[in-house]
Amino acid sequence: MKNIKLAWTHIRRTPIQSILASLVMATTFFVFTSFLIISQGMSTVITFYESKPEITIFLNDGLDKSTVESIEKQLMTYPSIREVKYTSKEKALSLYKEQNKDNPMLTEMVTSSILPASFDVSANDPKVLGNIYQDYLSKKDLTSDIIYQKNIIDQLLNWTRVIKLWGFIFVSLLTIIGFGVIFIILSMKITGRKEEINISRLLGASKYYVKRPFLVEGIMYGLFGSVIGTIVSLTLFIILSTSINDFFQPIVFFKPAFAPIILLLVLQTTLGTLIGFISSWFGVRRFIKY
Repeated sequence: MKNIKLAWTHIRRTPIQSILASLVMATTFFVFTSFLIISQGMSTVITFYESKPEITIFLNDGLDKSTVESIEKQLMTYPSIREVKYTSKEKALSLYKEQNKDNPMLTEMVTSSILPASFDVSANDPKVLGNIYQDYLSKKDLTSDIIYQKNIIDQLLNWTRVIKLWGFIFVSLLTIIGFGVIFIILSMKITGRKEEINISRLLGASKYYVKRPFLVEGIMYGLFGSVIGTIVSLTLFIILSTSINDFFQPIVFFKPAFAPIILLLVLQTTLGTLIGFISSWFGVRRFIKY
């Protein structure tokens, strides 16, 4: 407790330096927390699309029953087909109304004649899906559009890789900057109290005794910064969660839950405390040798 009070006194005596150190750490953990949430959300999106039929073939209006059955039989002849599911215009209307039941304005003017019939096709071999896509892309007399899920998944994977790469770069850079700022600030404080430290050592104080306040100060920078940065990031995502989830419907991109939020906060503050301790330990080890 005595060391905490002494460290707090050191912090209050140099408010600008202390605010700078805490602000850098808060920015680091704001970016880190945001990066973790976005990465988890993107993984959820990718998992969702991977669990859905990889190709949806929309049929032209006016096709007779025998033509539709012929298309279904032809699709079944491809190797490694897992499922071919036909959705009629009436079924498409039913699904559309179910998905938009909370918004009657979107359903009251829609009829089955507007919506196309379709085939949802999934296969165990992605190459087969590519062949189906190429084959039916040219059959304009039968199909009006084709949605190839692999294209969506590939794009999502590319976005996820980019997000992870830049997130890793920014977090690493900010961590190094935070480490350096705490190291420099504590080094300056140690240098400014060099005479006081030497007198304490002459009076019999151990090296650990004179180091402890500076170690505690570094830990406090890491702790305060990580708590502030994590809470700000979580608060921002909680406030925007409805808008974000509406954008990604029907996928729940971010789900505020008490247990995961507390766990993330604990892990982030532990990491922040560790960074603060390591950077301050290097500082006192470098400048307090006797």
